[in-house]
Amino acid sequence: MISVPKTGRAADGVLDALEAEAIWAIREAVAGFNRPVILYSIGKDSTVLLHLAAKAFQPSPIPLPVLHIDTTWKFREMIDFREKTAARLQLDLRVHTNPAGLAAGVNPFDHGSDEYTRIMKTMALRQALDEGGYDIALGGARRDEERSRAKERMFSLRGPGHVWDPSGQRPEFWTTVNTVLTPGQTMRAFPLSNWTELDVWRYIRRENLDVVPLYFTDERPTVLRQGKPVVVDDERFIFEPGEKAVMRRVRFRTLGCYPLSAAEESEALTVDDIIAELATSTTSERAGRLIDGEGASSMERKKLEGYF
Repeated sequence: MISVPKTGRAADGVLDALEAEAIWAIREAVAGFNRPVILYSIGKDSTVLLHLAAKAFQPSPIPLPVLHIDTTWKFREMIDFREKTAARLQLDLRVHTNPAGLAAGVNPFDHGSDEYTRIMKTMALRQALDEGGYDIALGGARRDEERSRAKERMFSLRGPGHVWDPSGQRPEFWTTVNTVLTPGQTMRAFPLSNWTELDVWRYIRRENLDVVPLYFTDERPTVLRQGKPVVVDDERFIFEPGEKAVMRRVRFRTLGCYPLSAAEESEALTVDDIIAELATSTTSERAGRLIDGEGASSMERKKLEGYF
């Protein structure tokens, strides 16, 4: 039996404070900018962000569009969850795929994770933000995820072309947000900046939120890549010579494009199991993101180019 950390007044107080801060940031973004949009990756953090946005404006529906960058390589369960969520929350869901990348057949196997990410994620995001004329994009990134994200302000300025200059960010004084933009500038907001992975799961438990089933352990067909289990999600998967799928009991801590998202062996079947597992974990949440493994500065370089 997995020992589950108890929820007490102190833990609930932390979640209450984080919730209030996030709702404040969401409301500031909608009030202070002309064309706000929520970026939706379908993962647990996005699920929490949408729930907070719904709370921020209830009983009205979420009053801003929700944008998903679809590389066409997401897990099938993610896309199914996206459609159900959009219907349940009455979202103004907008889906964008880089048309040139799609026409050229850009994929994670033949083009490598770095080039694939640049074309199908970074360029696609920049295209969608430009086409929508959005001046602020809200996302579920958290500072504890990895080093470059830890450098972000809660309201993070982007220059022309959506480039990020970590040394040129605006100071944040108490709850005062500088919303002034010069031509070409946009803003990104991270209402979950001060949350941890454990905070997210405790909040999911408290609010009884549904998440993509991939977060829970199940028997799944996998191959080992870089020593990590990668799930064979559909017939497009390209096997290496002598490779074949092996059933393993795995789950995901972070979700993305399935050929680039490694799972981990686990017996966590419930949210309580996940919380107990994380309480003793010594590995990074993003250790399963194979796109992050191209050097210590890989993610920061992507962000400088406009990646979220």
